[in-house]
Amino acid sequence: MPEYLAPGVYVEEVSFRSKSIEGVSTTTTAFIGPTRFGPIDLVPDVITGLVEYERIYGDRQPLDFGSGAIHNYMWHAVRMFFENGGKRLYIARTFRGGSPEVVNASPLDSPVAFPPGVGVSQQTGALLVSARFPGAGGNMRVRITLNAGPNVFDAATKTLRGVVENDVVMLNSANAGAPDFWFVESFFDGGTPKWRIRQGGTTNDLSAGVNTLQIISAAVTVLPPDPNIASFVYPELALDARHRRNGADDSMASMFALEQPSMGRARSIPIVMNLDAFDDGLALIAYILGLAPVPSDPTKSMAQQLKNPASSDAERSFDFVLEGGDDGSLPEVDDYEGHGGAPDDKTKSGLKALEDIDEISIVAAPGSTLNFATRAAQELAILNSVISHAQRMRYRIAVLDSGDKQSIADVRDMRGKIDTSYAALYYPWITVFDPVTQKEINLPPSGAVAGIYARNDIERGVFKAPANEVVDGAIGLETLLNKAQQDVLNPLGVNCFRFFEGRGYRLWGARTASSDPEWKYVNLRRYFAYLEHSIDKGTQWAVFEPNGERLWSNVRITITDFLFNEWQNGALLGDRAEKAFFVKCDRSTMTQNDLDNGRLVCLVGVAALRPAEYVIIRVGQWTADRKV
Repeated sequence: MPEYLAPGVYVEEVSFRSKSIEGVSTTTTAFIGPTRFGPIDLVPDVITGLVEYERIYGDRQPLDFGSGAIHNYMWHAVRMFFENGGKRLYIARTFRGGSPEVVNASPLDSPVAFPPGVGVSQQTGALLVSARFPGAGGNMRVRITLNAGPNVFDAATKTLRGVVENDVVMLNSANAGAPDFWFVESFFDGGTPKWRIRQGGTTNDLSAGVNTLQIISAAVTVLPPDPNIASFVYPELALDARHRRNGADDSMASMFALEQPSMGRARSIPIVMNLDAFDDGLALIAYILGLAPVPSDPTKSMAQQLKNPASSDAERSFDFVLEGGDDGSLPEVDDYEGHGGAPDDKTKSGLKALEDIDEISIVAAPGSTLNFATRAAQELAILNSVISHAQRMRYRIAVLDSGDKQSIADVRDMRGKIDTSYAALYYPWITVFDPVTQKEINLPPSGAVAGIYARNDIERGVFKAPANEVVDGAIGLETLLNKAQQDVLNPLGVNCFRFFEGRGYRLWGARTASSDPEWKYVNLRRYFAYLEHSIDKGTQWAVFEPNGERLWSNVRITITDFLFNEWQNGALLGDRAEKAFFVKCDRSTMTQNDLDNGRLVCLVGVAALRPAEYVIIRVGQWTADRKV
C-alpha cells in the first residue's frame, strides 16, 4: 500500500483488467540419439536448421559402432523434421565409449593420445590439439595461420599506436635477417605512461634501430572431415595467453581452453588447445615457426614469409591433423536415460539433459528401433524410457518408431507391449533418396512425424489431428499397406502411412498407444497438454496472493478469457461459449480446510473436439415424385 506522508498530488498506476494467458508453443521438438560429433553432457541449445545442426553435431556421413557402417539416422531425422515444417529442435546426443582422438603435433612427433571429450594430455614443449568432443566427426584438420598486421610504429615520434599490453610484434630494422619478435609493454617515464618492447630481460625504448613494428596474430581454421560443411574460422587471435582487449581475453589459449566462460562457446567451439607448455607468446610463435617444414630456399621459410607482404596464407600456415576418433559402441538404454550430474555439477546427458528445457512438447529417439528383431528387449527399454520421460514431464508426447522390416504381426506384437496416452506409434518406415549413398534408403518415421506435428500446429492448430498430411521427402514406404491391413492396425493404435493415387504418401492415423478410450486421439492428448501448460504458466502470478473473493474472481476471468479465445478459434465444441467450457473458482470448489492450508482450487471443463476419423455418407435411392 502506498504511503502518503506529505501534502501533494500522487499519480499512481493501477490495473483495471485481469491478467491474460498466452498459449505456449507446441511445436518445439527434442531428438535423442547418436551423432557424429557434439556435446554429450551439456544442456542442449535450440537449433533452427540443418546447417546449424551440422555445425554442432557433425556431418551426414554414416556411423560405425564396430560392426559396420549404418546410416546416420539422426541427421536424416533432422533433415526430415525441417523439410516437413519443423521450426525448433533440441538434440541430446548419446555416446558410449570409443577410442580417443589423436593429434600429430608435428611431422616428427609421435601421436599423442587424448581422453575423449575431457581435454588433452600434458607433453612438455608441444602444442597439443584435440577435438573437444568424441566421435568420428572430430577427425578434423586444424590450420594455424600467422598474420602480420600494419605498421604500428611512428618513426617520426618514436612511439607506438594501436597496441595493447602483451601484443607480440615483429621488428624490422635495417638488418634484413630473420624476423625479430618482441613483446609490447607499458612503463612510466617520469610519471608519463609510454610503450616499449621487451624480449626476455632486454627492453627497447624504440629510440633507435627500429624501422617498423607489426603486430603478429594467428587465425585458426578448423576444417571438418566432410567438405560439405563450412569451416570454422577464428581470426586475429593473440599469441600470448595474458593478452586482453577491451577487458576480454582474446588469445588462442582462452579461445580454445577446455573450460569456457559460457555454455554457448562450450557447445560450439570444436577443438581444445593446451598451451600450458609455453611461457609466453614468443615461445609459442617460435614453436609454430619451428613446426613448418624447412624449404630448400631459406628465403621461402614460413618465418621469412611473415616479412613478405605479398605472401599467401598457405605460405604462413601449418596444419594439424586430428586422427583416431570413432563413434564408440552402440548406445544402450542407460545412455538414453542419461545422468543428472552431481549437485555441484551442471553437466547432464541423455533424457535428463532435456528435463530443464520447459518449451519442449515433442520427443523422439530416431534410429533407436533399428534391428528390432534381434534387439527387441534393449530397444523396448529405450522406448519405455522415452515414454517415462514424456509422462514425467506431463506436457510432452513421445513419437515412437516401429522397427525396421517389421511385418503386420511384428508391429502388432510391439504395440501390445506399450500402453500410454503420452506416446504414439508409427508404421512403416519411410523410403527417401539418400544424398550420401545416392540410393533409396528406409528411415524411421519419427523425424517426419515431428515435422508434421509442427506444420499442423502452425497451419491449423494443435486441436486438429496431425493426420491426412503429406509426407514431404518421401518417395516410397518400406511396406505398402492397403485398407484391409490398416483395418487391423488402426484399432490397436498403430498409426500408418499410406499411399493414395494422386494424393501421394500421407500420414493416415492419429491415435495414441493407449487402451483408455478417453485419450485415444493424439490431438486430444496434445491439446490438453497445451491447455494445461498454458494455464500453468499464465496463472503463476496468483501464488501467494490473498486467497479471497477478489483473487478467485481474477483467476476465473483470466482462464475464461483464454478459453473463450480458444472457442472462437474453433478449438472447442459448442455453438455457444457456455456449452464449450466452464470455469469455477469459488466456495463450491474449496472447503474451509483448503483455505486454511493455502489451497486455491479452480475447476475447468472443456468440450474438446475429436477428429472425424470415420466420414460416413449414406446414399439411397430417390424417386422424382416423392415428397421430402
